[in-house]
Amino acid sequence: MSIEYYRKRLIDLRAQVAKERESKKKDNERYAGYVKNASSPSSKASYRKQKIDCAARHDRRIESLKREIESAKASLARERAKRK
Repeated sequence: MSIEYYRKRLIDLRAQVAKERESKKKDNERYAGYVKNASSPSSKASYRKQKIDCAARHDRRIESLKREIESAKASLARERAKRK
């Protein structure tokens, strides 16, 4: 693949990480509101669990994207080395 492809891939991946972080923040705020306004202790506990699970899901996605970024950086370096 070309150097331009890897550059574009890095930009796209970084944008996805930023979007995922923003999504995590919004989900945390939403679940915090659910917990605060829950009518029963069981629903409050359920919302807390959902909040934790959702945050963990976002964290896993962010880590996956970071690994993809590292891979793209390595591929870009290999491509540059080939061109020299």
